[in-house]
Amino acid sequence: MAEFLFEDIFTVTRLDPDGKKFDRVSRIEARSDQFDMYMQLDVATDVYPMHPGDRFTMVLVPTLNLDGTPDSGFFTQVVPLASNFVEMYASFGGLLMMLKGDPSSAANFELDQRLFLLMRKV
Repeated sequence: MAEFLFEDIFTVTRLDPDGKKFDRVSRIEARSDQFDMYMQLDVATDVYPMHPGDRFTMVLVPTLNLDGTPDSGFFTQVVPLASNFVEMYASFGGLLMMLKGDPSSAANFELDQRLFLLMRKV
């Protein structure tokens, strides 16, 4: 079984805080329940509609292979910063994510690590 690098339940607080930039993509702002992480995430809303107040589980994993073998796919960059909080940035085919919060939440991440973002509404 593949290990989870991060898992939490988020609540959408705002959509498109800087205004709508693309027809079929919205940038959501969300706050997590367990680790009190702040996230901005670009979501293809024509495929996966999101609204303020929606709750979803979000998991970051290094591979989609159930046996945990590494993926040989595309490059994704995560940049942890040393501070009282950590900011991690990743791009998923051009859809961007920024995750900010307690540095202990980023202990399992590595620079230039491949990531897959899995989410499901709860």
